[in-house]
Amino acid sequence: MEIDRRVDEMLNLVGLSDRADRSIKGFSGGERQRLGIAQAEVNYPDLLILDEPAANLDPQGRRDVLDVMSRIRKYATIFYCTHLLDDVQRISDQVAILNKGELITQAPIAELLAGTGETVYTVTLRGDDASIASATAQVNALAWVSRIEASRRGDQTIWEVTTTDGASAADELLSLLVSRGLKVSNFGRKEYELEDVFLSIVERSQA
Repeated sequence: MEIDRRVDEMLNLVGLSDRADRSIKGFSGGERQRLGIAQAEVNYPDLLILDEPAANLDPQGRRDVLDVMSRIRKYATIFYCTHLLDDVQRISDQVAILNKGELITQAPIAELLAGTGETVYTVTLRGDDASIASATAQVNALAWVSRIEASRRGDQTIWEVTTTDGASAADELLSLLVSRGLKVSNFGRKEYELEDVFLSIVERSQA
């Protein structure tokens, strides 16, 4: 029968085929959540709406639910709300951020994680104070450098170099530092976390 075929298909989709003949009384929280998703998906909806799908689950249950959502998104649009921003960053294409019930931004997640439009490079370097001070002045004078934020970690200096031209930074910044006799142990574009982006957007909306 068609209904039996669909049930088997959904149980396989959510990884519960081996529990088809078991009572749900013995299911874990994550298994119950996945079963609920299978029930919602059995009629092949174009849109699936979920409320906190991975909340209150242990790490394994949360991982399993997110894996199921990743598989389903190939066939349907999933609209869900959550306060677990790591989950959003892992499986979402589009993000809407609300603050006190008001929509304050909506954008592709790749756009949000790119930051403000300026590119930031993180640089870890070693050298004597005079060499670092000289390099700081030279880099600050470059037209495509907006600012340098420096901090110390042991004998290392950590720079966050904000630039309006990521291509120039990628092509020229590292070679410039090396030519100044500095030892660079880490160099790369800063990767933003959605939690940082979220807090920044919410704080700006309240200013």
